Amino acid sequence: MTKATVTTKGQVTIPKEIRDYLNLDTGSKVDFIVDENGTVKLLSLNVPVQKLSGILHKKGMIPATLAQMEEAITRGACDWT
Repeated sequence: MTKATVTTKGQVTIPKEIRDYLNLDTGSKVDFIVDENGTVKLLSLNVPVQKLSGILHKKGMIPATLAQMEEAITRGACDWT
């Protein structure tokens, strides 16, 4: 387990091992989440676009063709009135 110390100003230096794991650099944004068990989680808000590839994919899902996407957009635009 990696440890850090809180300063008198309430600041903590994130250990290099954790910064490397989360791909954090100077200026990176992070978020703190407290889950239902009271565990605090540190999340990196700097997610490279490449990591988003496939996040909406579900097993057995068939990719839509460009024509199908265009048709769905047209239908949605027509239903919006």
